[in-house]
Amino acid sequence: MKKYFLLCLTILSLSCYSQVKFEKGYFIDNSDQKIECLIKNIGWQNNPSEFEYKLTESANKQFKSIRTVKEFGIYDVSKYIRRLVNVDVSKKDLSRMNGVRTPIFEEKELFLKVLVDGKASLYVYENGPLRRFFYSTDSLDIEQLIFKKYYNKDGNILTNERYKQQLYTNFKCPSFKMQKFERVDYNQKELIKFFVEYNECNNNEFKNFEKNKKRDFINLTIRPGINSSSIFVDKDFISTRTYDFDNELSFRFGIEFEFVMGFNANKWAIIIEPTYQNYKSELEGDAVDKVTVDYSSIEIPIGIRHYLHLNKSSKLFINGSYVVDVNSDKSKFDSNLDLRIDSGNNFAFGFGYKYNNKYSIEIRYQTTRKLTMFNDFLSLDSDYDNLGLIFGYSIF
Repeated sequence: MKKYFLLCLTILSLSCYSQVKFEKGYFIDNSDQKIECLIKNIGWQNNPSEFEYKLTESANKQFKSIRTVKEFGIYDVSKYIRRLVNVDVSKKDLSRMNGVRTPIFEEKELFLKVLVDGKASLYVYENGPLRRFFYSTDSLDIEQLIFKKYYNKDGNILTNERYKQQLYTNFKCPSFKMQKFERVDYNQKELIKFFVEYNECNNNEFKNFEKNKKRDFINLTIRPGINSSSIFVDKDFISTRTYDFDNELSFRFGIEFEFVMGFNANKWAIIIEPTYQNYKSELEGDAVDKVTVDYSSIEIPIGIRHYLHLNKSSKLFINGSYVVDVNSDKSKFDSNLDLRIDSGNNFAFGFGYKYNNKYSIEIRYQTTRKLTMFNDFLSLDSDYDNLGLIFGYSIF
């Protein structure tokens, strides 16, 4: 079993090394020259101050920083522009919140991420817990939309929602009623919706960079497969015999819930996969009496998955999970000892391939799981080893 695990690790290392990370893009330098290139797409969660690029597939990797680049982007994915702006650096957590209603502005040179690009544009700046939205029009320079929480002299938390007045003042449309501005929340989804509706209302050409992005979504996947498993029962101070059951092939069936994170180009996910598995085997010969083992359980792996994109339709993935095992009351070790089985938990590591976000195949190795064979008078320790081949079909 360990040889299979080492093979999986080797494949994982090769796949990580060969992962495609550069996509077609461009940057505009300080002399306003536009350079076509390939940019490493790491799905920046925080706004970057530099990026990695190559001029061609075979060229060496290089870096550009905010000091030398006015704008850069990955076509149909993202766009960043350099601007000197006033940013509210007020803290929003209660322990560091202040009692001042007005923002605490600092002048910073930033790469602002473009969310909606048009005559009315929306931008965002993120740095850890700090998240600020900005806007501009064809007649107004970039300015922050003001939203700040603060507390009054009585210790009550209040909110400065001046951004609603900014939207009302600068973005007129015949169909926009006062209630519309009042209902716009200070979050990315709501603000993008507002700017899209405003541009459409005024027949402006625009681009919504977030339109085709999927964030924080759930995948439900049916996962049948085949397990190759074995059990080794050790002797104790009463029993002088060990039982080494052969590798047996058995069917497994799981339903996986995958919660994909909305950062780093959707490369990270949390996975939960309730799975039914069953192992049966027997020993019979001159050296031992007939002995059977019947072990079935519901495994619940809870873990993290990382995707390695190859192209638009294909990607590799690796995952690690902690497996909570709930064994069946009918599981038993049947010999003249007539022992019940109690299972423990273990870890699992998988490597797989997914096509078109629909079909998948995975090799999964589980570390040794400890089983206890017991009755009212005797307890035996045993090891359960498992290697699985899992097929997947995503329903949604």
